[in-house]
Amino acid sequence: MCWLEVSRLDIIDADIRRAETLPSRFYTDPNTFDEVISGFANSWHFAAHEDQLSSVNALPLPHIEGMVREPMLLTKDDEVRCISNVCTHRGMVVVNEPCSAGVLVCPYHGRSFSLDGCFRHMPEFEQVEDFPTPADDLRQFPLESWKGLLFTTIDGVDFERWIAPLEERLGWLPVDSFRHAPSRHREYTIEANWALYVDNYLEGFHIPYVHGDLHDVLDHDGYRTELFDGGVLQVGMAREGESCFDLPESSPDHGERVAAYYYWFHPGLMLNFYPWGLSVNLVVPLSVNRTAIVYHGFVGDESLLDMGAGGDLDKVEDEDQFVVEATQRGVASRAYERGRYSPTRETGVHHFHRLLTRG
Repeated sequence: MCWLEVSRLDIIDADIRRAETLPSRFYTDPNTFDEVISGFANSWHFAAHEDQLSSVNALPLPHIEGMVREPMLLTKDDEVRCISNVCTHRGMVVVNEPCSAGVLVCPYHGRSFSLDGCFRHMPEFEQVEDFPTPADDLRQFPLESWKGLLFTTIDGVDFERWIAPLEERLGWLPVDSFRHAPSRHREYTIEANWALYVDNYLEGFHIPYVHGDLHDVLDHDGYRTELFDGGVLQVGMAREGESCFDLPESSPDHGERVAAYYYWFHPGLMLNFYPWGLSVNLVVPLSVNRTAIVYHGFVGDESLLDMGAGGDLDKVEDEDQFVVEATQRGVASRAYERGRYSPTRETGVHHFHRLLTRG
């Protein structure tokens, strides 16, 4: 996996005790931004939960377009597919809103496709020679499912290996029974580089200073970070009396008071599991200093909503946005180039920076 061609000065030392953080250009330079984004096609990306297709059979994926610069579409008939959302006539986006339709019709010139992406009809093309050909069908992309969560990619690694850290820890959780909660959907635009938002997510170091209410329900001393190839897991432990998982004996954490599992998969997928269900956070780079944050909520137990670490997520998001946007201003300063890591609290950030710069 190659994310960016980096100079020796940019390489992050494997020993966190000696390492320096990313040079500021990773957050401020448009050319570096473009180089980094070009590597996102190598990753698997969250598309949707199957429950989002319960009332529609065509679901555009604008967040993935933002990540890999490729318009994609989920369709459902006898199976679920991920296909190109770009008309093979003149390149118009075919579906702009979720819908239920037996045929996909391009709104520009009326070219139509079956839900499997196969070309069906094109007005005024009777005299065109050697038409249609397979090139007139919509391209299909790989699509995989884990407990109802759908993932797609352009050139991703083996899916089973990629998803293994989630399966090994939460294979017991009935995520496929969770229901999409449109009321929990949020979209924010922040004035900061996408990697700064990920940096902030990957450490609990700032919680006592930035998230007072969250700090009150989490046991900061018990907070731990685990690294895996391609991602990071942070496990938040609940204080006595606060909401926590009822873990089965099959869980590696059986007997512990786990308040939240915070999974991050490179580059910008965050799967936050709480006793009530799942909050999916998608980090979508817009430009070198602008990022979209998209939230989707999937509820397993409504009685546990608004409790514990997964309670007031809007407040936590507001607090995070404040510090990330202020940090963007700071890293653009002539006075800043790079910093150092806390070996006890910033192992996740160090791991992310190593992934971002390894050749």
